[in-house]
Amino acid sequence: MRIVSILSLLLTASLSAQTIDDRVEALLKTMTLEEKVGQLCQYVPDQDEWFDAMPRGLAGSVFGTPGAERSNDMQRIAIAGSRLRIPVLVGHDVIHGYKTIFPIPLAIASSWDPKLAELSARVAAREARAAGIRWTFAPMIDIARDPRWGRVAEGAGEDPYLSSLMAAAYVRGFQGDLGPQSVLATAKHFVAYGAPEGGRDYGPAEISEATLREVYLPPYRAAVDAGVASIMSAFDSVNGVPSSANRRLMTGVLRGEWKFRGFVDSDFAAVEQLINHGIAGTKEEAAIKAITAGVDIDMVDATYQTLVAAVRDHRLQEFVVDDAVRRVLRAKFAVCLFDDPYTDETLAAKVWLTKEHREAARRVAQRSIVLLKNQGAVLPLSKSGTVAVFGELADSKEDMLGSWAGEGRAEDAISALEGIRNAAGNGARILFAKGSDDAIAKEADVIIAVLGETREMSGEAASRSSLDLPGTQEQLLESLVATGKPVVLVVMAGRPLSIAWAATHVPAIVNAWQLGTEGGNALADVLFGDVNPSGRLPITVPRTVGQVPIHYAHLPSGRPASPDDKFTNKYEDVAIGPLYPFGFGLSYTSFAYSNLRIQGMTVSADIRNTGSLTGDEVVQLYIRDVVASVSRPVRELKRFARVTLKPGETKHVEFTLTPRDLEFWSERGWITEPGTFRVWIAPDSEHGLEGTLEWK
Repeated sequence: MRIVSILSLLLTASLSAQTIDDRVEALLKTMTLEEKVGQLCQYVPDQDEWFDAMPRGLAGSVFGTPGAERSNDMQRIAIAGSRLRIPVLVGHDVIHGYKTIFPIPLAIASSWDPKLAELSARVAAREARAAGIRWTFAPMIDIARDPRWGRVAEGAGEDPYLSSLMAAAYVRGFQGDLGPQSVLATAKHFVAYGAPEGGRDYGPAEISEATLREVYLPPYRAAVDAGVASIMSAFDSVNGVPSSANRRLMTGVLRGEWKFRGFVDSDFAAVEQLINHGIAGTKEEAAIKAITAGVDIDMVDATYQTLVAAVRDHRLQEFVVDDAVRRVLRAKFAVCLFDDPYTDETLAAKVWLTKEHREAARRVAQRSIVLLKNQGAVLPLSKSGTVAVFGELADSKEDMLGSWAGEGRAEDAISALEGIRNAAGNGARILFAKGSDDAIAKEADVIIAVLGETREMSGEAASRSSLDLPGTQEQLLESLVATGKPVVLVVMAGRPLSIAWAATHVPAIVNAWQLGTEGGNALADVLFGDVNPSGRLPITVPRTVGQVPIHYAHLPSGRPASPDDKFTNKYEDVAIGPLYPFGFGLSYTSFAYSNLRIQGMTVSADIRNTGSLTGDEVVQLYIRDVVASVSRPVRELKRFARVTLKPGETKHVEFTLTPRDLEFWSERGWITEPGTFRVWIAPDSEHGLEGTLEWK
């Protein structure tokens, strides 16, 4: 009778005023040890362990579902088989869209507009929720300063400040005010997964405590502050300790310092992989180390099934399991899974790939494109004459979607070639060749070369030792330039590519990344001038892979790089500095900066549109602590603002810093030291108006 009464209590919607914690405790008191451990086990549908666990109510969550009907079937099995009728949490990799695919996250970061990141996540959540998904393994918020690492495509680039704003925006978009229409977000991969040796995925990271605190942890703190429901532990090890067994970081920092109340999920089979890391000899030992460190859910490898015996044999205290179960159940209640476990199977047809969603994807893609060069004002193109388009990627819908494209379909996407034809209409004549074709090149008034990476070349397990244009694309580009016709290079890729030859020889370069379902239309909008490009690089573009890792906020050297002195901090066979710096991006108009003012902690300047078109400028504020107890980066981004200016218009842009912006990590923790700070209001990380600020 007691179980029946508690079940009715838990499942009665009229008790919505009762706190989630009270409901969790009421349920936890009735659970057996096997039922508790079951809540910590995540399976892939049709996995052997899944067939055994689901009908008995011993599966807490499921990875992946093809739609609402299958999701509902799984819920019926789980609830009917569960003594306490506990529904399963269905998770999926909804990274940058579910059916309507947005640009890859690195591209969205190029918008320097967190509102667009939030919009993309909100649309993705709406579509995923219609498939029965209540939990997404996104956003990925790893700082990445080595573009050889393939998963650079999934994050917001190299800067902790920009990445933190994007992280919080994605969380807000996915979760909203947690409720029945929300999708739980997962900040991943905790932590420093983006810093593997040599850029090789799954590799170890060696990072100082200061760098960890100042660079790699801030986006996670921002996600926690935004209310993220879950964190995913990484495949990597940090300073010799595998992330999925790192108690100091997961329990000490995440839960102790930051007061994170959500749950931690391992990455795919990462708990069992503690054996490969060499810190566990058996699956049971790996499971004990992971749950003790703070991993609540074991993804797919069934290693946590050993916890039942571990508790009964007194190798693990049951309260550790209880704490993990509390966190999982709390999330299920927060997303209203107990009260409303099923999904309306007619909803998908109403929300997938709607006109509204496609328009949103196009708008975000337009803002994600970065104009790198426009010598001789080749761009924007005229919608007349003959345009020759080259490159296999130009006609690829699938590659436009990028990696981790949810349930997006190539047939729903707009390729670059299709977008160009749509924009040209009956005006310009559009010719196309996958490879070199002298005939159509000679007929063209202008050539567009769409080159770069296929979608498989970036993403997980897609580290590259070269950042050059793949295959024979460089030769194709050189042959097109040799025709003497004006050439526009469109770079489609999931990472920065080293295009040094193009930067010297090609008059116009557009970094388009991989733009999603509406990518071709958005690209054409920019190429033909219907949209003025306003994207800015969220990551440094190197001249060559030999400069990697490379980032703008590096520490100074005792012998700063100088072209006039051999014995300085530089390579002898390549020019100093990157090909294109962090924060860089051009427009079809031009901007001038003037009247820098510094009053206390407020820094301001006037920005004027000196060109003939309305355009957006991303105004950036950087600082440098000139003299400190430890060396500080040569520049650090602290603020930015997007401003729209009409021709001849001037706007006053003002930023106010706080003492927290001047902090850095020391042996004593976070400190601020009095002294002089150089400040810049700038269009990118290498230029701008410079002044000084005194902090006492």
